[in-house]
Amino acid sequence: MDILHPLAQAYAEKHSTPQDSLLQELEVYTRAHHQAPHMISGFLQGQFLQLFSTLVQPQSILEIGTMTGYSALCLATGLTSTGQLHTIELREQDASVAQSFFDRSPYAAKIHLHCGDAHTIIPDLHQTWDLVFIDADKVSYLDYFNMVLPSVRVGGYILADNIFFHGQVFEEPMHGKNAKAIAAFNTAIVKRDDVTITVIPLRDGLSVIKKVK
Repeated sequence: MDILHPLAQAYAEKHSTPQDSLLQELEVYTRAHHQAPHMISGFLQGQFLQLFSTLVQPQSILEIGTMTGYSALCLATGLTSTGQLHTIELREQDASVAQSFFDRSPYAAKIHLHCGDAHTIIPDLHQTWDLVFIDADKVSYLDYFNMVLPSVRVGGYILADNIFFHGQVFEEPMHGKNAKAIAAFNTAIVKRDDVTITVIPLRDGLSVIKKVK
C-alpha cells in the first residue's frame, strides 16, 4: 500500500538535496541484492533522519535494526565530535554488508555494530541515550521501547519506524501478527504521560517520541 502518492513521493525527492554518493551506492546495492529491499529507509526518510539527528546533536545513538546500514549512516551525521552510535543487527549477512559501508564512511570510528539478538545486547550497553531508532522485528517493538526508555535522557527521543505497517493497521478487522503488534505498540505508548508523540506520515509511518519526564 502506498501511503504517500507516488507523484508526491517523486516530487519531494526531486526537490530535496540529493543524497551523498556513498548512501546512493548503498541504496542501489540494497535494492539490487537484498531479499527484502523495501525495508531500507531510503532517500526521503534518510534525509529526515539526517535532519533530525543534526538538530538533536546527540552524543549517543542506539539503533535497533541495522539492515544494510543506510539509516545508521544517516543518523551518524548529527553526532557530536565525540559522539557514538551503537547499532544492532540480528542477521550476519546484513551486518557484514553494513560494516563494509561503515568502514568507507567518515563515521567509521563512531559506529559500533553489534551482531545478535537486541534483547540480550541492549542490557549490556550501559549507555544513556539521546536518540534511539527502532526498526527491527515488529512483535518486539513494545519490548524494545520498555527496555530502552529508562536509559533515554529526559528530553531525548525515540523514533519508531513502520508504525503503519504497510497500511495494515488501518484495516478492520486487522490481520497478521506484525500489524497487530504495531497497533498494540501505538496504542500503548499514546496512553503514557512520560512521553509526547508526533506521528509523521512519512514512508510507512514514523513516530517521534520525546521523553518528557
